[in-house]
Amino acid sequence: MRYLPLTQQDRSEMLARIGVAHIDQLFDDISIDKRLDALLDLPRGKSEMEVERLLSRLAAQNIPASTTPFFVGAGAYKHHVPASVDHLIQRSEFLTSYTPYQPEIAQGTLQTIFEFQTQVAALTGMDVANASMYDGSTATAEAVLMAHRLTKRRKAVLSGGLHPHYAEVVRTLSHMAGDEVVSLPPDVMARETLLDKIDRDLSCIVVQTPDVFGNLRDLSSLAAACHAQGVLLIAVFTEAVSLGLIKPPGEMGADIVVGEGQSIGNALSFGGPYVGLFATRANYVRQMPGRLCGETVDADGRRGFVLTLSTREQHIRRDKATSNICTNSGLCSLAFSIHLALLGESGLRRLAEVNHANAVQLADRLAAMKDVDVLNPTFFNEFTLKIPGDAAQAIEAMAAKGVLGGVPVSRLLPGHGLDELIIVANTEINTDEDRAAFVAALAEVL
Repeated sequence: MRYLPLTQQDRSEMLARIGVAHIDQLFDDISIDKRLDALLDLPRGKSEMEVERLLSRLAAQNIPASTTPFFVGAGAYKHHVPASVDHLIQRSEFLTSYTPYQPEIAQGTLQTIFEFQTQVAALTGMDVANASMYDGSTATAEAVLMAHRLTKRRKAVLSGGLHPHYAEVVRTLSHMAGDEVVSLPPDVMARETLLDKIDRDLSCIVVQTPDVFGNLRDLSSLAAACHAQGVLLIAVFTEAVSLGLIKPPGEMGADIVVGEGQSIGNALSFGGPYVGLFATRANYVRQMPGRLCGETVDADGRRGFVLTLSTREQHIRRDKATSNICTNSGLCSLAFSIHLALLGESGLRRLAEVNHANAVQLADRLAAMKDVDVLNPTFFNEFTLKIPGDAAQAIEAMAAKGVLGGVPVSRLLPGHGLDELIIVANTEINTDEDRAAFVAALAEVL
């Protein structure tokens, strides 16, 4: 018996009810050239061995990050993840769980969420953190929407140092909400003036530190200027390990701190899944999106955990929901918490120090090369390099020599005349031999 839930008459009646003549009108937001009007021309079925050979040939075209000197960052970083992290998150009570929030059966899961929130709040220097963000970019967009709700204003300014992919996600969600976004031009040297952007029509300013070009930024004076006009400061980071060494954004006056947690406990893994981090001041907590787990005691005074705030439309009236974001990237956040617990406060600081020291060593070697400039006055483990000629071509040529030498800025920001720039990341995985290979490969391709 075929499963035919809807007849053509059913579809016609539904389209007529919502005032649409044809089903294609429901996809107007997708450009014509991105739509398929026929089935894909896929090959016939193959045997398991044939599929294995085919996929192996395709995989062999990649250069695995673990087999070559690797200096690629710009929002996603390769760090060492202890084998114990992967072992622990694969325990069946973690790996197979799906949203087990009922407190009477899921105290363990709720406690891991609570511990994750506690760690994020401590790292960012904020009062409270949630556990419901997909990744750093969506966390940033949610922070902007939250600032609009708090200030009753609907205009945001995005720094030119904000990762362009994060800025794009903010613009996409703001467009759908009808909010105004002012995106400043790329700010390679962190010299932009943000103070003159502040006025009483503005909801928030979004600034990243370390920014996408690697610059460290002191947000203290900007935060004070924002608060004088009732504007919220949203601080963003893409490299969570940096918080082991630099001053937390919360201590610099940020009102909302968001970022990407992939660097701690999670592998690169072809771009995801990652884990977004979101923290804010206690007095803003009721406008925070996502879920918040709290600690309490039961009738006998025993310690327990409960899902305290859950302000998505699944749980409350749609018009009262702060967001419909609906994951806590559970396994990724658990990996984050386990890795951070293994490091401890001193271990994270030591890891951050090694990252910075390694990056300084590479930057010093590169700065000594003829016609090569390191543009950043300050940085953590990532900096921007200016070379003569096309950076994208140089990166391709270095890859052919077995060195993955960074991200050409033109890939992130095409059409901005930044074709000579490369963003280079150096973490604890890189050895002196790797750095020597980088310098030698770059010298050969210039």
